[in-house]
Amino acid sequence: MKAFGHRRATRMDETDALVELDIPTPVPGPRDVVVEIRAVSVNPVDTKLRSMDPPGDEPRVLGYDAVGTVVATGGQVRGFRAGDRVFYAGTANRQGSDARFQAVDERLIALAPKSLSDAEAAALPLTALTAWELLFDRLGVRLGEMDNPEAIMIVGGAGGVGSILTQIARRLTGLTVIATASRPETTDWCLEMGAHHVIDHRRPLDQELARIGIPQVRYVAGLTASGEHRDAIVRSLAPQGALALIDDPGEFDIMPFKRKALSVHWEYMFARPMFETPDMPAQGRILAQLASLVDAGLLKTTLHEMLGPITIANLRRAHELLESGKGIGKAVLCGFE
Repeated sequence: MKAFGHRRATRMDETDALVELDIPTPVPGPRDVVVEIRAVSVNPVDTKLRSMDPPGDEPRVLGYDAVGTVVATGGQVRGFRAGDRVFYAGTANRQGSDARFQAVDERLIALAPKSLSDAEAAALPLTALTAWELLFDRLGVRLGEMDNPEAIMIVGGAGGVGSILTQIARRLTGLTVIATASRPETTDWCLEMGAHHVIDHRRPLDQELARIGIPQVRYVAGLTASGEHRDAIVRSLAPQGALALIDDPGEFDIMPFKRKALSVHWEYMFARPMFETPDMPAQGRILAQLASLVDAGLLKTTLHEMLGPITIANLRRAHELLESGKGIGKAVLCGFE
């Protein structure tokens, strides 16, 4: 079958940064479904893994977010059947979704939102899982507690995770949502996603909070440049507040957080599937709940750019857009030529 990935660590200026592969169609394991892919989106983890050699001698198929139709099921699968339209983010330790077919564990998938197109649904899984786990599992915010008087600052509000985290925090909690952005178009996007306030992350974050009359916040979501903003984040957090971050700062000394008794949490949505934790099925349940919230009109897609069908050229465009740092929301590819 046709798939797209890489054979070695590459930069995007290299001609073989992404290559077309001809690999066997996957056979489902006992708890797997095989999905015929209809649409995918691209995430920073794709570019990160592309810059590293694949494990072993086999090329790595990239891609995590996907929407498609179940065409085969393993012997122990009970929750899905052929013909189901599903969406998921998969896991980083199996072959990815930039392919005609993909095998994925049934515990990680859910029926796709009925109200969204394939492209609209493909924008959501990885970022929505990350945002949901960050807010409710890591920071401990209570789902549905609409009288919460606290505030959350989302550093990097216009990206994929920031776009859906803003919606979840605004619609499903009582938190005051403060997103950061640096351009007029990203500021407008954050407001469209539901932010109460947007501040400029080119300036010290604590000074920007003071400018809008909010001296400190209870929570910070560090989605980008966490190392660069660390000292301002410490100043911005109220005593006994909490930071959850998802990026990869080269160094991140947490000693400055001690004086205020601040907690620091890492969110990595692949942790559950990679280690097959006992609560691994939570990801399928979260996606099912998200689909219901979308179909109820409470959440919406974060699709911002359609890049055409799933081809080498369009995947290169998606990787280049992510690495430019100028992407807004999610970029999606739909269908095969």
